[in-house]
Amino acid sequence: MDKKRFYITTTLPYVNAEPHIGFALEIVQADVLARLATLSREEVVFNFGTDEHGQKIYQKALELGQDPKAYCDESAARFDKLKKALNLSYTNFVRTTDEHHIKAAQEFWKRCDAAGDIYKKNYRVKYCVGCELEKTDSELVEGKCPIHPNKDLEVRDEENYFFRFSKYQQPLWEFYGTHPDFVMPEERFREIKAFVKAGLEDFSISRLKKKMPWGIEIPGDSEQVMYVWFDALINYISTLGWPENIENFKNFWPGVQVAGKDNLRQQSAMWQAMLMSAGLPNSKQIFIHGFMTKDGQKISKSLGNTVDPIELCEKYGTDVVRYYLLAKVHPWEDTDFTDEKFIEAYNADLANGLGNLVSRIAKLCETNNYGWEKPDDWDDKLSYEVTDFLDCYRFDNALSYVWGWIRGLDQYIEKERPWQKELPADNQRLSINVILEHAVSSLIGIVINLRPFLPGTAERILKQFGQEKIKAMEPLFPRIK
Repeated sequence: MDKKRFYITTTLPYVNAEPHIGFALEIVQADVLARLATLSREEVVFNFGTDEHGQKIYQKALELGQDPKAYCDESAARFDKLKKALNLSYTNFVRTTDEHHIKAAQEFWKRCDAAGDIYKKNYRVKYCVGCELEKTDSELVEGKCPIHPNKDLEVRDEENYFFRFSKYQQPLWEFYGTHPDFVMPEERFREIKAFVKAGLEDFSISRLKKKMPWGIEIPGDSEQVMYVWFDALINYISTLGWPENIENFKNFWPGVQVAGKDNLRQQSAMWQAMLMSAGLPNSKQIFIHGFMTKDGQKISKSLGNTVDPIELCEKYGTDVVRYYLLAKVHPWEDTDFTDEKFIEAYNADLANGLGNLVSRIAKLCETNNYGWEKPDDWDDKLSYEVTDFLDCYRFDNALSYVWGWIRGLDQYIEKERPWQKELPADNQRLSINVILEHAVSSLIGIVINLRPFLPGTAERILKQFGQEKIKAMEPLFPRIK
C-alpha cells in the first residue's frame, strides 16, 4: 500500500525586517499540522523560506550600502534561526534567490506566455511599495494603503508585462463553487468570492530593470525583471523539484497553505489563476488572522510595533511561546497581544496547571517507589477530540480540551490525596498504586496529545515517566512573579 503523503507550506516572509510574532503564529500553526501528519505515519514535506526580490529588499540593501544578495544572505539566516527558536519541523527551506527557484520561475513564465496570458503594455498606476501591489482608489483609505498607512503611494508610468487575470474570473468562480472548503475560514472565502465576482483586472508582472534591477530576468527580455509576487509564489512548487522532478511534484502537490489574512487576494486568486494558466492543480488555503495591540492597532513590520518571537523564546522558553500562539489566539479573529496576557497565561496554564501537575505526580511516584509499565494494548494516537479540532484548524479549542483533561486529573489527585494514606499496610500500598496507575496513565495520555503543540515539553515528560522508577523532576515552568 502506498504511503500517504502530506504537503504544507507557509507564505514566504520578506527579508527586509526581523522575524515578527505574526509570522511566528503562521509557521507554528503549520508546524502543528505537519507534526500531526507525521504522527499519523504520513510522509511529510513542510516548506518554509524567504522572499528575497522586489523593491523593498532593493531599497533596504541600498540604505545599508550592501549588495542585495549579500543583504539577503544575512537576512535569510535570521529567519532560519526560527527553526531552533520555535522547535519547527520544516523539511524544506527555499530561498527565491536559489538557482533552482530562478529556473522554475522562468519556466513557469514560459508556460503562462505559451497559454497566451502574458502581454506587454504601457500603464499608469498607484503602487504601494509595502504591499508590492498596485492599488485602485476603492482600496485606499484617505488616499493611503490601509495596510501600510505610513508609506506614501508611488505613481508609476511605464511599460511592463501583464498577466491576463481577467480571463480567469469565470474559471476561478466555477472552481470556488466546486471546492467549498478551498479557503478557510468561510468569512475569507466569502471575501475572495466577492472580489472575483466584482470583476478582475489584469495585473503587472514585471518591472523595468533599469529602474529596479533586483529580480529574476524575464525569458527573452533582458530589460525587464519579474514582479516580486509572480516570482515568489512559484516557491510553493519549486521547493518540490518542479519542473524537473515531476514524480516528486505529483506525489505531494496539491497541498495545504497557511497564510495571513492580508495575503488573501494574492494567494487565493492571483496565484490560483497563475496555476490554471500553467496547467497545474490548485491547492487548499488556510487564512489566519494576526495580532493587535491592546488599543486596537495592528502589529506589523510597517508600523514598527512588532514583537520578536526569538527574544520571547529566549526569555520564557520555546513551548511557552508555542502554547500562547496556539491556545490563546483565535485562528480566525484578530487577537491583541500584551505582556500582561502572556504572563497571565504562562502562570495559570503552564506553571500552575501542567507544570504543577507533572511535578506533583512525579514526586508521588518517587516517594512511593512507583514505576509505570505501558500496557500491551496502549494506544499512542491522539484523541479523536483533538484531531477533530485540528481538522477544523481550531488549535485553540484542541488545547482547551487538553487543559480540561489536566484540570480533571488534578481534581482526581486532590480528591484521593494519596500523600495522606498510611504506609506500609498492604491494602494502603495497593490503594496508592491504583491511584498512581490512573494518574500516570492519564498524564501520559495528556502528553501524547500535546506532542504536536509542545513537542519539547512532551518529550521531556515522556522520558521522565518512562523510567523503571519514576523520579521527581525540576519544575517545567517556574512561576513568574
